Amino acid sequence: MSEENSPSFKDLNLAPALLKVINTVGYETPTPIQAQSIPPLLEGRDLLGQAQTGTGKTAAFCLPLLSRLNPKLKVPQILVLTPTRELALQVAEAMQTYARHLKDFQVLPVYGGQNMGQQLRQLQRGVQAIVGTPGRIQDHLRRGTLKLDKLSCVVIDEADEMLKMGFIDDVEQILTHVPEDHQTSLFSATMPKEVLNVARKHLKNPIEIRIKSKTSTVEKITQHFWQVKGLHKLDALTRILEAEEIDGMLIFVRTKVATVELAEKLEARGFSSAALNGDMTQMLREKTVERLKDGSLDIVVATDVAARGLDVKRISHVINYDIPYDTEAYIHRIGRTGRAGREGKAILFVAPREKRMLAAIERATRQPIKAMALPSRKDITSRRINLFKEQISSAMESEDMEFFEELIDEYQSEYDIGHRKIAATLAFLLQKERPLNPDETFVEEVRVERPERDTAPRRERKTGDEQMQTYRIEVGRKHGVEPGNIVGAISNEGKINSREIGRIRLFDQFSLVDLPKNLSQDILHKLKGVWVCDEQLQISPDSGYHSDTRENSNKRRSFIKGKPGDSRGYKPGAKKATFKKRGPKPEKS
Repeated sequence: MSEENSPSFKDLNLAPALLKVINTVGYETPTPIQAQSIPPLLEGRDLLGQAQTGTGKTAAFCLPLLSRLNPKLKVPQILVLTPTRELALQVAEAMQTYARHLKDFQVLPVYGGQNMGQQLRQLQRGVQAIVGTPGRIQDHLRRGTLKLDKLSCVVIDEADEMLKMGFIDDVEQILTHVPEDHQTSLFSATMPKEVLNVARKHLKNPIEIRIKSKTSTVEKITQHFWQVKGLHKLDALTRILEAEEIDGMLIFVRTKVATVELAEKLEARGFSSAALNGDMTQMLREKTVERLKDGSLDIVVATDVAARGLDVKRISHVINYDIPYDTEAYIHRIGRTGRAGREGKAILFVAPREKRMLAAIERATRQPIKAMALPSRKDITSRRINLFKEQISSAMESEDMEFFEELIDEYQSEYDIGHRKIAATLAFLLQKERPLNPDETFVEEVRVERPERDTAPRRERKTGDEQMQTYRIEVGRKHGVEPGNIVGAISNEGKINSREIGRIRLFDQFSLVDLPKNLSQDILHKLKGVWVCDEQLQISPDSGYHSDTRENSNKRRSFIKGKPGDSRGYKPGAKKATFKKRGPKPEKS
């Protein structure tokens, strides 16, 4: 199906709540797998899809299945089976995003190695979608803690990987627990006979879809990725702009709103930039492109659709500020550089949980993508000094300096100050808004200091403000969380000013945070589904009973002398005690 003949998402009869999210996140045109899968899945048909990672298949099954969901029914209606924990989390997060406007929707990722108690509590609260690995799903079925009798649809994702990892028999066993009249979808990059046997046995008159993934060689383009961590993406982008030899640049983001926001922030930092998106008039888009061509504009921040067909020879760099949804979009993006025999450079920002897409992109481009280190302070200083020297040489060669030479001679005579001192002062005045040595303005990685543990007994603990209330969130030190992660998530997703967020106390498996009293149910519901460090916040008012590891930290405190409330049993001057945590036997998924 060509791009010209591809339907829009509005043509696919998705639920209005889903279309609203699609517009917000910036999906503009369905990928081939989405355009061909959504209609039959909306009709309730079984589907056998052959498509590589990076073709957009997660949205291809999530969007239609969520459109058919009954949010009022608080039992599992959708089951997605994945071969790995990472994919389970990825699909669950995508589903949570797409269901943003479905009231009271809950999705639960279920996988081995995660605390069983946490999964049981969430199952008891009621969830409509389960995304999990076969081993842990089977464990719940054996325990009787997961009921699939109301299930309406099952998705088997990456079936060939299930086969490679030895899970295909487990998948078939799980399918014996689902109702007879359920809908089944099976997606696989390849179709070995074992996978086809599963499809023939469990799919009823399925629609068959095969998507050939385009591959491309991009010899003229050097590709790098930067793993997003610690430093904010905007600050990382600023360093790159400061240090790279850039002619023209395209920066790709996912949404129309983001094009405007990022362009304005770059302008505020002194870079010549403008937005390019589908909401702009044709005349304004053409004017922006012409400015990029003639050199009066250096940076354009664009969406995929707005930049389609863009051909500007001076584009030396393409920055994937937001990773694309599929590999074909990536190939289209970086193809904007390396034109007319010139070399180009593509830089991709990759969050830790987007590594699967990175691997898919490497396969599609037939090139390894090298990790890059951000420019250091020394690099930035060197670059600024060289540019400053070039400015001096250029002005010296092209301008008539006689008037200014006489002015400097006059000043030197009048104040008896050497020419060297005068020149240094003028240089300072010229560059003070953009210091050559960026000690004052250079943004280093910000690490928020952990607050001291709250060691007061719960019944005596006060927030220090009667307008505040303590809430519990289900992410803690064991998950790698820092206070800054919590503040960012709550302020961004809950629209709560960061100044209104009080004390944050980190424990191993959960954290406590003080927030304004009487938060609306809408805000609390939204925060429940927010993901931080691969865990949903699941925010709730603090009950006052805490177990630091949710298992036996109270027992630890009873026989280890140390600071009250310190589950590590720390005693000044003593060696730290270490404990082996007992748990269930390791599972194979």
